Amino acid sequence: MGVEGTLEYFSDLIKKTKRKKRKQFNTVNLKVTRIDCEGCALKIKKAISGLKGVKSVDVDMKTQKVTVTGFVEPKKVIAAAETTKKKVELWPYVPYTMVAHPYIAGAYDKKAPPNLVRKVDDRMTPLEEQYTTMFSDENPDACSIM
Repeated sequence: MGVEGTLEYFSDLIKKTKRKKRKQFNTVNLKVTRIDCEGCALKIKKAISGLKGVKSVDVDMKTQKVTVTGFVEPKKVIAAAETTKKKVELWPYVPYTMVAHPYIAGAYDKKAPPNLVRKVDDRMTPLEEQYTTMFSDENPDACSIM
């Protein structure tokens, strides 16, 4: 086996080795119910920060929001947060200006933080659509009361 054979051997060896895909840097926002005290916040922080790849964990007790940043997957973060025996879900709220109809059924939530509504698909019935466009400024046939 000469130099050429050695080079081919190493070339084949490099091709065969699998390269691991690097995880992307993510920000995962969670809604965790019943964060009542600093002890609850510390318990959640400890459970999530134990995951591999977590860079920071921020707990906002007022809005019941947990923000996790790092090289993590949302499913693993949710599973780790659920070990605290609290109800956990992905952050469902967006600013009401980003939703076309923020007060349709399912979007308006009384427990939502100020200026936020649930992100829902815009599925209006034809009757609802008719009522919303009836008084629209964009509709030239709209009713205008002066």
